[in-house]
Amino acid sequence: MHQLKKKAFVCALLLSAGVPFVAHANDISIFAYSPSQPVDPNDPLMQALQTDEIDVWGRIRKGFAIPDLDNPLVTTQTTWYSSRPDYIQRTTTRASRYLYHVVQELEKRNMPMELALLPFIESAFNPQAYSTAKASGMWQFIPSTGRDFNLKQNMFKDERRDVLASTDAALTYLQKLYGMFGDWQLALAAYNWGEGSVQRAINKARAAGGPTDFNGLSIYMPAETRNYVPKLQAVKNIIASPGQYGITLPKVDNQPYFVTINKTRDIDVKVAAQLAELPMDEFKALNPQFNRPVITGSPDTQILLPKNNAEKFKVNLSKWGQALSSWTSHKVTSARERIETIAARFSTTPEVIREVNNIPPRMVLKEGSTILVPRSETHASDITAEVADKAMMAMEPDRPPTRRIHVKVGKRDTLASIAARHRVSVAEIKSWNSLSRDSVAKGQTLELNVPNTVRTASARPKADEGKRVASTAQAARKTGRDEPVRHVVRTKRHESVKVAARPSKTVVATTKQKNVR
Repeated sequence: MHQLKKKAFVCALLLSAGVPFVAHANDISIFAYSPSQPVDPNDPLMQALQTDEIDVWGRIRKGFAIPDLDNPLVTTQTTWYSSRPDYIQRTTTRASRYLYHVVQELEKRNMPMELALLPFIESAFNPQAYSTAKASGMWQFIPSTGRDFNLKQNMFKDERRDVLASTDAALTYLQKLYGMFGDWQLALAAYNWGEGSVQRAINKARAAGGPTDFNGLSIYMPAETRNYVPKLQAVKNIIASPGQYGITLPKVDNQPYFVTINKTRDIDVKVAAQLAELPMDEFKALNPQFNRPVITGSPDTQILLPKNNAEKFKVNLSKWGQALSSWTSHKVTSARERIETIAARFSTTPEVIREVNNIPPRMVLKEGSTILVPRSETHASDITAEVADKAMMAMEPDRPPTRRIHVKVGKRDTLASIAARHRVSVAEIKSWNSLSRDSVAKGQTLELNVPNTVRTASARPKADEGKRVASTAQAARKTGRDEPVRHVVRTKRHESVKVAARPSKTVVATTKQKNVR
């Protein structure tokens, strides 16, 4: 519909200009352009005619709509980015897979094209990015905000890394923020800092009689957010005129990089990449949301593939004569079901079970956990959508149920008091120590087998530990529970500093700081 409207607009312009033309289903052919009129590249007619011919970078430039930010930090950030052409090259090359889709979605929503560059700041266009604040994906959603915007996060997939789902969620969130503040620069600040924080800054500025635009509110912002919008402006400056900064952008064709393949049956990630004739790195770059070596099939499951590879996938799939998936699921129904027992049941080894499920050594599974196990003739069913959505895996240290301790009887101790203190029975103490009577003597040493999960009363914190606990509590009282505790984290060059913040009472459960989504 968008293309039809555009062609109708071009036809109208041609008619008004008196230019002969023929309109076909797929294009518009022009017989002549009046030589008496010099061709002006800024003429709306020529711009309309050239729209389909420019690459994605040109579409982004044409869609810039956020007022330029006049701020000294813009110069600092522009200098930083422009002095690192290798970094720009790596990031824009990585972005070339996703930009067409993001631009299409922005156009559908009539949103500014600057927002297509936001993942440059958030994740360097790495959909597998994961921050120390547990923000994940190209748009860097933290778990709680991801759930607020319906991004599924379970054992088998994390839609915060899903290219399609996370882009839709991010743009929905940005639209919500723009609706709240009516200003894109403030909406961006809120995406980074949290809408509650921006609103409080506005209230402070109003109370002080100061301006409430981005520059006016910057005095209330942490350094993280003060630099956030200037970073986006810096990238915008470079994309707008790359030659001015000695930057060469990779060509991004004005057509989809990938198409979607629906998959209703389980398929191994390796098999899917093999059928598509794609290197595993490229397959994962388009499908980073899958957490396990198997993609669970459902009516909603989609695989992204370059168009040519999608055709290869379909052809190769039609000829595939083997099982598509080598895994199925198993739910642990007993607290004492050990990995060795599960491995024997499914004719495999404990090492295979641990590796495919990322179970560290000396850890066991808790009851209710769902894990992957090899398929067999007797266990060959696909993993249902219900199992995939509800699957969880919990672990605990592998240790014996009890441990042996020795207790010296105190002046006022009785067998009953000792038994109660250590959560054992009097009969057990008598059995362990071969006692025939219920009485004990002061100074007598008793042997006990206490539950391993219980911290016994005989264990006392060291003096320095007690001081540390008291100091921490004192610091907490001074800070106040309602004050956020900020943790500055060192990250790689292409990442941003993350700041952990307390939960807020807004729709988004966790206050945003840099890249903390």
